[in-house]
Order: sequence, then structure tokens, then C-alpha cells
Amino acid sequence: MKLRFLAIFFLSLFTFSAQAQPKGLVEPVKWTITFNHESGSEEAEIIFKAQVDRGWHIYSQRMPGNGVEFTFEEQEGYSLVDTTMEGEAIIHFDEMLGLEIYSFKGAPEFVQKIKLNNPSDFEIAGSIMSFACDIIACLPPDFKDFIITQDGVQEVDLGIGSEIDCEKNPYDICNVDIDNPVKPCGEERQNDKSLWGVFLLGMLGGLIALVTPCVFPMIPLTVTFFTKGDEDKGKAIWRAATYGFFIMLIYFLLSVPFLVAPDVDPEILSMISTNPWLNIGLFVIIIVFALSFFGYYELVLPQKWANKMDSASDVGGLIGTFFMALTLAIVSFSCTGPILGSLLAGTLASQGADSVSIAGMHFQMVSVKLSMGMTGFGFALGLPFAVFAAFPSMLTKLPQSGGWLNSVKVVLGFLEVAFAIKFLSNADLVEQWGLVKRETFFIAWFILSVAAGLYVIGKIKFPHDSPIKSLSVSRLTFAGLFFGFAVYLIPGMLGKMWWNHNLLSGFPPPMYYAYVEHEHEVKTFTDYEEGMAYAKEYNKPVMLDFTGWACVNCRKMEDNVWILKDIKEILNNDYVVISLYVDERTELSEAEQEIIDFPNSDGSYRKKKLRMVGDRWASMEALSFKSSTQPLYALLNNDEVLLTNPIGYNYGSDVEQFKAWLECGVEAFEETKADNPFGGGDAFGLDNNNTVPF
Repeated sequence: MKLRFLAIFFLSLFTFSAQAQPKGLVEPVKWTITFNHESGSEEAEIIFKAQVDRGWHIYSQRMPGNGVEFTFEEQEGYSLVDTTMEGEAIIHFDEMLGLEIYSFKGAPEFVQKIKLNNPSDFEIAGSIMSFACDIIACLPPDFKDFIITQDGVQEVDLGIGSEIDCEKNPYDICNVDIDNPVKPCGEERQNDKSLWGVFLLGMLGGLIALVTPCVFPMIPLTVTFFTKGDEDKGKAIWRAATYGFFIMLIYFLLSVPFLVAPDVDPEILSMISTNPWLNIGLFVIIIVFALSFFGYYELVLPQKWANKMDSASDVGGLIGTFFMALTLAIVSFSCTGPILGSLLAGTLASQGADSVSIAGMHFQMVSVKLSMGMTGFGFALGLPFAVFAAFPSMLTKLPQSGGWLNSVKVVLGFLEVAFAIKFLSNADLVEQWGLVKRETFFIAWFILSVAAGLYVIGKIKFPHDSPIKSLSVSRLTFAGLFFGFAVYLIPGMLGKMWWNHNLLSGFPPPMYYAYVEHEHEVKTFTDYEEGMAYAKEYNKPVMLDFTGWACVNCRKMEDNVWILKDIKEILNNDYVVISLYVDERTELSEAEQEIIDFPNSDGSYRKKKLRMVGDRWASMEALSFKSSTQPLYALLNNDEVLLTNPIGYNYGSDVEQFKAWLECGVEAFEETKADNPFGGGDAFGLDNNNTVPF
């Protein structure tokens, strides 16, 4: 019964559904306007207050073209006093844009002072324009019109829209059936998969920690303690299983404060990746960990902690077993601490969605990743104790403790240094010092790989190393892996692209930050009708690229993925790429400005006025593809039929998946050509395989 209870508890802990909040049509910013005016006074002020949803931010007025803007119509009844004042913004440097970013979260206020020429009869008309972004994507600019009179504030409402009719709305493409593409490839990855990836990464760290000198010798000692002199095998297994479970629980509990803390902000991910001093701090900490692994000193928690936990473990039953597990966690810190610290730093530095839903409760993704990583670590660390208690004969097959454990520890030290270089690279990229460009990064990792290989075969020595009497097969195998990895790094050292380095995706600096210049040369249209006409003339499929001038992740895709030879050839030869900038600020003429029916995030409809060129493309993305974030990529044939599921940045950042998605689109296009052999370029007698220059 006890074992069944424990199994059910394990299962219930790990079988949950985690799904990102939908990134379709979202409205993360809501504005309220307050007009402060004493009757008869010429002085007044307008207070604009934004309520920004958690995980989102808007830009300061100091960001021209991208920041919030307050526009007032010129009238004789009033005049503006100075500019619109704003509070203290959050400042960080963005390495992709190469400038300081000023943004606001929460509930920022903006104040505009007014002088009224006639306090008893006036009208102030204006609008607010704002951009909203989260750590993954940005939305198109949003407008809010208002009129203020002596009767108060009135929000300008164009009226309630009706259900969208694609025949009457030029930005709702009738042939696009978002739920039924020609091929079902390209579905967005669900965050439960990425969360399980973090859990498995944590398990990997726990398995590595098992073969360190602080933990490995404890396995037979502890299991023998549980099984010695106990005739009831079931009881011994129960005690060992609960011991392993408590180890996992302890590491999970360490993450609980972050999981339930209301102020944990998902932008910590962006801070870790862009704050240079935080990255330098992580670099120093991990180097300290590495030197400990090399054997120059030992990192330990206060001895009195271990003594107190050890004495508490003498208490019988579950409480005593819990304190035994806590004692192991404390005394093994010198080996497990560096591994766990590096694992969590890497987990937090990865990007992901801003929140997930677990059993109906919403949590910040950064906190859930932290918990999943630490729980996976504890699970792997505690599992052997239960397994060997159930099958004690397996203990005889474990290798004996010895010098090989120290060798494992030193090799982990090399891996720690490699990881530390990543954080130094982040800081260098932000500050543009030029210390760790892409080639330098590969050179540093090459040196570490060669050094690790030489250490494994005994050519390099560290303190506490035992003499190597003969080279075993395992040592030669590991040395071969390190030397082989060094060879794999050579093209990167030379700035060449003999083969891609997708295995290292996300670790080296981007290709644009290198001594050898790489520029993407993908030819694009920026007008939908012009691009579609070209695609129809030459019978090619289309990749719609919903992008933005202020979209950082759009630039990351263009500078890191589009630049690659295989991707560039597919885009240039097999597709017509149409880049539609949803934040294009070119104003439409009065004759071109339209009022269309537009969906709200709650499923209702409203009237929307298209004022700028970007409004057209933002409306097309929302109406036809049910999304309002960038980048968004959609593949169509030249009759506007959807070939695959649209994808966003998360999917596209994986080069191989992005390439497979493009190739799937080409296959789907060939199917639609077979269904309509007289359409497109064939009508002009053109060779469909011909690459036509722009």
C-alpha cells in the first residue's frame, strides 16, 4: 500500500498539462484618461494611465518611432504647457538594436499640462499610440482617440463591428483556411514539451552529480544501511524509496519561493541575456565553481548545518528519513552545487513563453522552468537509492570508488569553464567590446576541448589526481570525443561555413558579431499585391513575413537563420518572400484610409480605422492568420491558399525545423500545382524551376 501511494504521488507530481497562454489576438494594454480641472481656472492637466498586463511592457517617449506618443489636434481654445511628462523608465541595452531601451511595466502614468484660453468652453482632441511587447514578440501600434470638453473625457468609438465578411474586407484573405492548410506541418511547439526538456536537462545534471566523489560513495553505504538486518524486504524498499523521494522533494522545495512569489517577472530572462554586469557576475561564479572542480579548494556549506541535519536524522520514521536526505543534499553541495548552479543559470538564460497554465493555475514560465529543472535534478539524484534497495544484488556490479571519480570532477570543471565563456560572451555582445566575437568563442572552446582530451589521457595533471597506470577503453573513448569535438569547432574558428554548427545553437555569438562579415541576401517585397503578382507571374509559392522595424526577434531570425546557406537558397530560389512591416509609419492619404470590421480578443467585433501602411498588414495578420505578434511566417501558393500552419519565432529559432517547414511548404505547393495545372506561371509558358532576378 505504501509503495502504491508513493507511485501515485510521483505520477501525480509529473503528469500535468502545461500550456502557454494563447498568443493570438491579445490586448495587453488598457488606457484610462483623467482630466483634472478646477472650474474657472486656466490651468488643467490630463493624466494618461496605462494598465500593462504582466509580462508585457510599452516603450518610453524617448524611443522615437517605437515609444508611446500623445498627439493633440491644434485648436485655438487651448495650448500645451511643455511636453508630456513621464515617470522613471526601466533601462537596458539591447545588443540587437545597439541602443538603450526605455520601457514601462505595470501601471505607468503620463501627465500633460494644459492652458485653457476659455475655461468655460473648450475642446481638446487627440490620440494615444503605443507599442506593446513581451519577451518573445511585439504587437503593432495601437491607437486610442479621445475628446475632452468641459463635460469631461469622451473616448472616440467608431462603433461596433459586425462579423467579418472576407468578400467585403480586403485584409481578410478568403482562401486562407487557418484550420485546414494543405499540409499540417509547422504547428507551434507546445511549452509542455519544452518544460519536459528542462526536466530532462535537470535529470542529466542529477545523473552527472551521481558520479562525483561527494555522491557516488554514498550509494552503497546508504542502501546497505536501509537493507542491513532487515528481514522485511518491502520495508527496506519503502524506506529507500522515500529517501530518494525526499531528495527530489528537497530540490523541488528550493524552487517553491520562486514559483509562488507574485513579483517574479518573466523579463528576468531578458535581463539575464542582456545585462552585462549580471553576465559577468555569472561568469565569475562559474569560474569559481570550475576551480573547485579542478581541486584547488573545496566549496562546502557550514559544517554546523550538516551536523544538525545528521543529528535530526536519528529520529525514526519519515521525519528521520527526510533529514537523512537533507543531510545528503548539504554534505554533497561541493559537487552538486556547481552542477545545479550552472544548470539553473542556463535554464533561466533560455527564452520561453511568459506564463503557463498548470491544473487551472497560472505561473510565470521562468519559475516553472526553475522548478522543473531542480525537480529533475533531485529525481535523478534520488532514484538510484530506491532502485538499488529493490535490487541489492546490483550493488556488486557498481564500479569501486577511486581516482576515476576525481577525473570525472575535473572534466566537469572544463565543462564549467566552457559554460562560463558563454556568459562572458553575452556581456561582450551587449557592450560591443569585441573581446569574444564568434571566432574567438570557437577558439576558446577548441582549446578547452583539446585540454580536456589531454587531461583524460594523462598529459595534463591537477591536484588530487591519481597516477594513470594504463589507458582504459573508456578513457580513450572520452578523449576521442573531446578531440573530435575540437575538430568540429575548427570551421567556426576560421569564420568558415564548411558545415553548420546547429549542435551549438544559441551558444556562440550570432554570425553578424564576427570578424568575417555575414549578411543575409534574401530578396523581399514589401507590398503584398506587388509580391503576389510576381509570385503568380513566375508560379512560385509565397512566404509572408509579418515583421516590424522594432521587432528584435525578427532581426534575430534574419541575422541568424535566413543567413544560412541552405535557408537562403530555399528562400531565394523556391519562394517569393513578402515582408510586411506592421509598424510602418507611412501615413495613408485621406482617400486611402479605411474603416474596417476588426475582431477583439474576446471574440466581439469593433470598427477600426486604418491610418498607416502598417495598419493594413497588422489587420491582415489578425484577420487572416488570427495572430497579432511578430515575427509570424505563413506560406501561401499564388492563389492565396494556405500551404502549412503559420509559425512564429519559437519554432523558427530551430534551424532544422525551420528548413523542414519550408521544404514542407514546397511539397504542398507542388500538390496544389497538380490540382491546378493551368494556373500561375504555366499560363505564361514559363519554366517553373527558373530563378528570376529581382
